[in-house]
Amino acid sequence: MLYTRKLGRQGLEVSALGLGCMGMSHAYGTPDDAESIVTIHRALELGVTFFDTAEIYGPFKNEELVGRALEGRRHGAIIATKFGFRFDNGKMSGTDSRPDSVRKAVEGSLRRLRTDHIDLLYQHRVDKQVPIEDTVGAMAELVKAGKVRYLGLSEAGADTIRRAHRVHPITALQSEYSLWERNLEGEIIPLLRELGIGLVPFSPLGRGFLTGTAKRADEYPEGDYRRTGDPRLQGEAFDANMRIAARVREIAETVGATPSQVALAWLLARGDDIVPIPGTKRRTYLEENLAAADVELTHAAQKELDELMPPTGPRYFAAQMAQIDR
Repeated sequence: MLYTRKLGRQGLEVSALGLGCMGMSHAYGTPDDAESIVTIHRALELGVTFFDTAEIYGPFKNEELVGRALEGRRHGAIIATKFGFRFDNGKMSGTDSRPDSVRKAVEGSLRRLRTDHIDLLYQHRVDKQVPIEDTVGAMAELVKAGKVRYLGLSEAGADTIRRAHRVHPITALQSEYSLWERNLEGEIIPLLRELGIGLVPFSPLGRGFLTGTAKRADEYPEGDYRRTGDPRLQGEAFDANMRIAARVREIAETVGATPSQVALAWLLARGDDIVPIPGTKRRTYLEENLAAADVELTHAAQKELDELMPPTGPRYFAAQMAQIDR
């Protein structure tokens, strides 16, 4: 069974590895609800307690899937979901974290998740039109009402994190962090540790890059996020980044693990306040990922991984980067 870790200082304890559920309904290939549901059930059997979703995944379909999968199994499961977008005719059309919208979003999430409370509620993207104090104030009211237990932010910058934390304790920040993306190390991780906020890295396997299975962008099918959404998979950037993946694979061979397991073990070794959420919709990959909790990296392997070159290319194109709070 997986060991547990604490996120933040407010009492939230979760499995050391969570399950990112986004790809079961959104962005990566063709959904397979039946396999996704049995994968969630298998995760519970193996000790995973932490399940990550969001209203925008689908939109809405992923929360519905997670709700169906956990119905009758809610005890012991910790559900994290995210709000923060405006939808027109079922399509995302910008950010919206006004207090009334926060309350409406949470009611929708509770209904789709078939539960009476959300364990960890994140603002998915900082809304630059709404003061963070107003948004977190509305989130805090939902904690008082018993509809939410703990609060989080996603892709928030240092100033926003400090301001939010003054209104109500923030338990976790969710952001991209991996061997392939080290942007949090200079300012954000030290700030999180100063304030006692846990880190939940998404895309801990570099959207497949660190597994050794990544393909050039144009080899992914239409509708797959990786075809058009990640500059690091495009052209010359792809070729340069494959050298990083190859080195991870070589190191994995020396410690008797898979590249995925090494990438996750490296993250787990960065601190006991870090809980990665590798995503998958298949039991085989789930079981491989969870075995990373038992991988022990040698000092030499750890050092070499620490010193890997940064990836070539930004993690988002310009329009998406403009949404990121910095």
